Amino acid sequence: MAAKSKAKKPAPKKPAKAGKSASPKAPKYVYTWGAGKADGDGSMKPLLGGKGANLAEMTRIGLPVPPGFTVTTEVCTYYYANKRTYPASLQAQMEAGVANMEKIMGTKFGATEGMPLLVAVRSGARDSMPGMMDTILNLGLNDQTVLALEKATNNPRFAWDCYRRFIQMYGDVVLGVQKRPDEDHEPFETVIHSFKHEKYHVDIEDSKLTAEDQQELVKRFKALVAERTGKQFPNSPWDQLRGAAGAVFGYWMNDRAIV
Repeated sequence: MAAKSKAKKPAPKKPAKAGKSASPKAPKYVYTWGAGKADGDGSMKPLLGGKGANLAEMTRIGLPVPPGFTVTTEVCTYYYANKRTYPASLQAQMEAGVANMEKIMGTKFGATEGMPLLVAVRSGARDSMPGMMDTILNLGLNDQTVLALEKATNNPRFAWDCYRRFIQMYGDVVLGVQKRPDEDHEPFETVIHSFKHEKYHVDIEDSKLTAEDQQELVKRFKALVAERTGKQFPNSPWDQLRGAAGAVFGYWMNDRAIV
């Protein structure tokens, strides 16, 4: 004899409490990669740009790609649609992206002890646009982390040369300290040239500059930034990172990119 199953009546739904509604989940604006794992893949160029999608795909197939993260093209769209402001959740997502890099690399962003985590900031787009923005290297160096780098590498000249070059790149690309119409040379190069002749009376090669020379150039570069922009060079690594991200979005609508 076949047994008949008895269907249970569904339990009545509880009425939703007034004033409480599920908050919508923030869109995903940051896609990480590293240690063989990646949020994105090579098919996501419209969202991650060509560089971001390819880095994710290379990570997925096992190539030794240093860890990092991509801020999506949706943030650029939001940036221009909202008077050049960022989505509220972007900062927390970027912090999580940096934390992922720290975990993989065993270093800390802004560390004053041990090897500090230094990052490169590069621009990307849905379609290839070579030369849209110059790369910024060694972001994260400041007056404290440069001392940690010096100690970790036991190479003062290397550490201060990296810091000097970072200020020059950031000052040019992010802060707009560039050659004016009435100037023949780039302002940072003019500072270097003047210093060499002041101390050595000849235009020696950069490789012959000492650690002390690089420290002096750091001071002079910062003074140049303050003179040209009216602001001090950002010492906080997080301020540096936000400024670099803003420069990427800003360059999207500059004359060179539009052409």
